[in-house]
Amino acid sequence: MAINFPNPARSYEPARNCVRFWGHDRAMEVVFFLDEDAIFKIAPQTVRGEPGILKAFDLARDRIQAVAARVYAASRGRHSFPLVAADF
Repeated sequence: MAINFPNPARSYEPARNCVRFWGHDRAMEVVFFLDEDAIFKIAPQTVRGEPGILKAFDLARDRIQAVAARVYAASRGRHSFPLVAADF
């Protein structure tokens, strides 16, 4: 079964400079950490700070989740995955 993203929740983690979001592979929850640099690569016009970064994430959610699914498929079995600018 492929990973899916039924929960639209996401949060900004300033200590890690990333957006955390979740996917599910059957009953297993998988955590993704989208690096802030990846957001600025996807949406260079992003306003710095939590509101701007979360807005950019929401606007690019489909693309981000597609990349997350590809990264996950390449390395199943782990419970967390960093996503960096090079993944995009």
